[in-house]
Amino acid sequence: MTRFAAPIAEQIWDMKYRLKDADGTPVDGTVEDSWRRVARDLASVEADPAIWEERFYAALEDFRFLPAGRILAGAGTGRSVTLFNCFVMGTIPDSMGGIFEMLKEAALTMQQGGGIGYDFSTIRPRGAEVKGVAADASGPLSFMDVWDAMCRTIMSAGSRRGAMMATMRCDHPDIEAFIKAKQDSARLRMFNLSVLVTDPFMEAVQADAAWDLQFGGRVYHTVQARELWNRIMRATYDYAEPGVIFIDRINADNNLHYAEQISATNPCGEQPLPPYGACLLGSINLAKLVLDPFTDRARLDEAALDELVATAVRMMDNVVDASRFPLEAQAREAAAKRRIGLGVTGLADALLMVGLRYGAPDAVKATRAWMKRIARAAYLTSAGLAREKGAFPLFDADAYLASGFMRRMDDDVREAVRTHGIRNALLTSIAPTGTISLYAGNVSSGIEPVFAYAYKRKVLQKDGTRTEEEVVDHAVQMWRGINGDAPLPAHFVDAQTLPPLDHVAMQAAAQEWVDSSISKTINCPEDIDFDAFQDVYLQAWHLGCKGCTTYRPNEVTGSVLSVSDAATPQPAPAAGAGYLTEPLDRPAALEGATYKLKFPGSEHAIYITINDVVMDGARRPFEIFINSKNMEHYAWTLALTRMISAVFRRGGDVSFVVEELKAVFDPRGGAWMEGRYVPSILAAIGGVIERHMVATGSLAGEGLGLKSDPQAEVTELGAAAAARPRGPTCPACGSTAVRKVENCLTCMDCGNSKCG
Repeated sequence: MTRFAAPIAEQIWDMKYRLKDADGTPVDGTVEDSWRRVARDLASVEADPAIWEERFYAALEDFRFLPAGRILAGAGTGRSVTLFNCFVMGTIPDSMGGIFEMLKEAALTMQQGGGIGYDFSTIRPRGAEVKGVAADASGPLSFMDVWDAMCRTIMSAGSRRGAMMATMRCDHPDIEAFIKAKQDSARLRMFNLSVLVTDPFMEAVQADAAWDLQFGGRVYHTVQARELWNRIMRATYDYAEPGVIFIDRINADNNLHYAEQISATNPCGEQPLPPYGACLLGSINLAKLVLDPFTDRARLDEAALDELVATAVRMMDNVVDASRFPLEAQAREAAAKRRIGLGVTGLADALLMVGLRYGAPDAVKATRAWMKRIARAAYLTSAGLAREKGAFPLFDADAYLASGFMRRMDDDVREAVRTHGIRNALLTSIAPTGTISLYAGNVSSGIEPVFAYAYKRKVLQKDGTRTEEEVVDHAVQMWRGINGDAPLPAHFVDAQTLPPLDHVAMQAAAQEWVDSSISKTINCPEDIDFDAFQDVYLQAWHLGCKGCTTYRPNEVTGSVLSVSDAATPQPAPAAGAGYLTEPLDRPAALEGATYKLKFPGSEHAIYITINDVVMDGARRPFEIFINSKNMEHYAWTLALTRMISAVFRRGGDVSFVVEELKAVFDPRGGAWMEGRYVPSILAAIGGVIERHMVATGSLAGEGLGLKSDPQAEVTELGAAAAARPRGPTCPACGSTAVRKVENCLTCMDCGNSKCG
């Protein structure tokens, strides 16, 4: 039986990929059972399933090929789920009816999970005439707000869903508003933003030329291209958004340039897709293919790589037929082009094992050679599949071979494609692999450098407690196994010490042989000079990258959420129970109780503190604090804290607060607590307030049977919270152990990950 490299790896398998019954009883007894389930399902469409099941299983074994999480979790389960990760939605019509039809399609797609992308350049700018209704257009950003609200609604109705990508062309009249949209911390939180930068715009930037902002053939404004570019750069320097997509390069390189026009990507950017485009993902684990690591004979096993790529391509091609899709248009698009996104993970570890420093010229050369070999093997395999099973329906040999990418291919590959066709229109992509890389033994993620060679991570135990365990990089574990406590060699570098241009060089080397795109974050030091920061993007364009995403830690890009100290307390005046025109001042000391509320199905408890004031000899509630470690609850718990406290401080009969909260029902259903049915978390909070008021004599009744918990944990307030380090916080557990890799924010404590 396979041994997991660390407890966190086994936990990830158990939580995310292990098949279980509806009641939580495991169906997959071991990870081998999971591999067998996936292999059997994907081999079922073959003429000889038994042979291919064994080959597919061998590819999955020892974490050598890592299908994306949706395939690992969904294949062979019999459930109506999509195995595709990436979606770009249809072109948004510039009409009210069309816009809201697209909103409905986005909601249906997000309901099944996954990330979706949209190009909002097709919506007329703010202030443009709307013929027939004597009104001015509200512009694309107003509709992006609607999409954002939809995404939050879908998320609040169930588990956390995929993020969204919004793009806008650099010549759209509303591009300046788009650039600064997320500088408002409350706006478009469910979106990643990227500007579609064209080659003419980059040429205008270099020439310091004028640049027209236009829509529908009308020029609305003219700006200096360099000034607009500086605005993009300043926004991403300060706020980490928007990203930049070199859209002309994407379309010129696209094998399907004759059949589609691309204007959007999925949220992490590795898949530029046409309207209704969808793609599935998988990664070759290069760290498992190094022979004689850390010796003078260390090298990548190229024969094993060729064989593994060939098997992976066939498996992924079968996924196209095995998957379901949220929309029929997505199913038709996938069947017509049979796109797959085969990538790599463990690149940095593999380089370490063969003695190369990530970002150095010899490592760049090796990366280019390895990616070319993967592309070559993938295209030859797909040509062979076309001979066996048929080419993708939209294949046109002359047009296909004229793409920028195919012109770089070797003659024998081009000849195989011309002779037999090709099964899959596009085959390669480098996607975020944070979770599956950790599941595979903490190999380095995608083509990223190693972020940290060892760190502490909190691991949830079966009894609900958390233990702190060391998580060690795969290559470091191997080094220790061979060399004991000997110091790490000088070529062991990490993301914190690498110059940003080393990142760019590695991305460009990989991009040359990736027909789609790459999800990569270029880590920049906080003190990087603005001109040097801009140069990262210019170098990315000059070296052939299809996009560029950076991350520079600073106070603006994230901060710990905290509640400020209350105002200077003053004694409360004597007052009766009537409503007060002015709120009571807070006394210097209040008596209260803290209650722990654990709602069934919610990972984290909610802690409710109710403090009372004595008025005319009687206690009555004065303020409430509602806190949770789940930072996704922060906005509504803070809103309840402020609103209910404001009501309490006005005096009068506040029992209606209990009544209103207890009347709130959750459309997903409530839960049984203390022998009674509670229709929602909010109703449970109302029950806690009721119980407290009954116990203190300010309300007659019974309330929800929850005891005061003197040991309850309460979120830090005031100066204590302000003293904590600033930076991005995890929305699930509140930890500041968050890093951005492959354009995904990932918590190193609980594993929560979000694109963007």
